[in-house]
Amino acid sequence: MRLYHGSNVSVPHPRILSDRRAMDFGSGFYLTSDRSQAIKWAQIKTRRTGIGKAMVSVFQMDDKAFNKLSILSFLEPDKEWLAYVSTNRRDKYRTDDFDIVIGPVANDRTMPTINLYLRGYITEDMAIELLLPQKLKDQYCFKTEKSLSFIKFEEAVTYD
Repeated sequence: MRLYHGSNVSVPHPRILSDRRAMDFGSGFYLTSDRSQAIKWAQIKTRRTGIGKAMVSVFQMDDKAFNKLSILSFLEPDKEWLAYVSTNRRDKYRTDDFDIVIGPVANDRTMPTINLYLRGYITEDMAIELLLPQKLKDQYCFKTEKSLSFIKFEEAVTYD
């Protein structure tokens, strides 16, 4: 399986970083199976920092590795996904026992709904109903060194 990481630099040696901001699936190294999404992330990161160039690092992961890792997978933005993302958005230093977490991205279009839910303005069911029609891309959060050992860097491609 081919996975992509969008940034303002090439990332041949991925690391798990604790970000200053709360992320959907907590601390980890984030990838996606969607190249166009990685390009968009790279362009956003480059624009925000004003440093570097939009780059997509390409990784290969053997599908058999999934049998050797503890994986939490969300197929769609359901109640369990909403609870997991909400917990991580509230507590940026939360830990769990998963090597990889896979699921939809809570992107710029979804965050207003999630924020309304977090503040108690809408119910869980209303939040899910509002999120389901959105075409959310995927994200893979590699949360452990063990999980990182199963991906191999192939190349980095620059995008303008």
